Amino acid sequence: MWSNPAFLVAGTKSGGGKTTVSLGLLAALRRRGLNVQPFKCGPDFIDPSLHRLVTGKISYNLDPRMCGDEYVQALFNHKAQGADISVVEGVMGLFDGGSGSGAHLAKLLNLPILLVLDARSAAESVAAMLHGFETFDPDLNIAGVILNQVGSKRHYQLISGAINQHCRAPLLGSLPREEMISIPSRHLGLQMGEEEPLNQEQRDRLAKLLKEHCDLDLLIKACSKRTGYGDNHDYPQLAHNGNGVRIGVARDEAFCFYYEDNLELLSQTGAELVFFSPLHDKQPPADLHGIYLGGGYPELHAKGLSENDSMRKTLLEMAKKGTVIYAECGGFMYLTQGIQLSDEQYLPMVGIYPTNARMRPKLRRLGYRHPVQCTKSFFGDTGTQLHGHEFHYSDIEAMAPGVVHCYEMENGSQEGYQIYNTLAGYIHLHWGGTPKAVNNFVAACLRAAKINHDHAN
Repeated sequence: MWSNPAFLVAGTKSGGGKTTVSLGLLAALRRRGLNVQPFKCGPDFIDPSLHRLVTGKISYNLDPRMCGDEYVQALFNHKAQGADISVVEGVMGLFDGGSGSGAHLAKLLNLPILLVLDARSAAESVAAMLHGFETFDPDLNIAGVILNQVGSKRHYQLISGAINQHCRAPLLGSLPREEMISIPSRHLGLQMGEEEPLNQEQRDRLAKLLKEHCDLDLLIKACSKRTGYGDNHDYPQLAHNGNGVRIGVARDEAFCFYYEDNLELLSQTGAELVFFSPLHDKQPPADLHGIYLGGGYPELHAKGLSENDSMRKTLLEMAKKGTVIYAECGGFMYLTQGIQLSDEQYLPMVGIYPTNARMRPKLRRLGYRHPVQCTKSFFGDTGTQLHGHEFHYSDIEAMAPGVVHCYEMENGSQEGYQIYNTLAGYIHLHWGGTPKAVNNFVAACLRAAKINHDHAN
């Protein structure tokens, strides 16, 4: 079993500085000339985009609760193999989330833990918190600690003295308070990496702070003490049934939430992925056999999406002709009659689904979903179980009769709306645990394209 340095950046809570420290470490390690591979624990789309901004490399989600232990081990083993060092950003507090927690992932992948401790409004008590984390699960390897939001040299000395006296984990350094490196946020979380919420000067500053205030050599040494990546499972190898298939993938400011390995699994079938922008392009790419509309922020770009009449009309025509279209969350909202942004503002959208999406002031749904198909779809037969996550501030009006409900949820409700050859809903599916669904989707694209071709002739 081969191994190379890797560690998980964990926190004691959400908002304690995991992302800031992770980005700083990614930048600082990259500036040392290391080939750094980033990962994210959990289903989040935003943090991986920030990792990519800093490293220039795709960051992959590691989520055992959504994809299963074996797939996560296989994905990590596959993607980390060529890196000098791998950095996994945790989720929430270290122990939060059961099988989706950073603690579970650290055990699964044999990862040392770098614990970020928020030092705001505290001093020696920070050591008590660390001591609690060290003793809560003695099987975890908390290999080092970084203090975040340190106010002064005296502040650091008070905390470091208490940690050295009462705790096992070495203190590797700190990150001082500095407004320049704060990351802007909005209703779904931090801004996406594509929006460059940290410009080059800020990224350089963050890397410089980590280099100056943290012992990177000691960090690398601590996370090198590993015996392997846990069980060795093979990364899925899909059947090559997609040769000649062209799938249009919507990707722009409005549609930017994709699990990167979903796209790689599609490509692995031999399908050609053709990226396009429903916001900026006048038409979808030519000769498509299928379309994939991911989630994102259609509500922030609703005016531009609505004003792009040619794109909306063409997608509606393609749906009525039987083109295979799959959409989730923001993509689903785009395919409704329109989006009600407020009591005063309504903007028409594609109009495939006879309902409207409405933005709400509070979060409507959040959590893992494991729907079972209650009717056949292009992902599989009745009884097929899928896996994903749901997180949105909008909801829809009652769906009109005649639209098939494909998913039965754990609570007995139904979701996954099918009309023509279009399937959409609020759930962001991850196909890592169900790779056969990818081959089924590609096969459906081929069948629909052949039927359309035969009808045309």
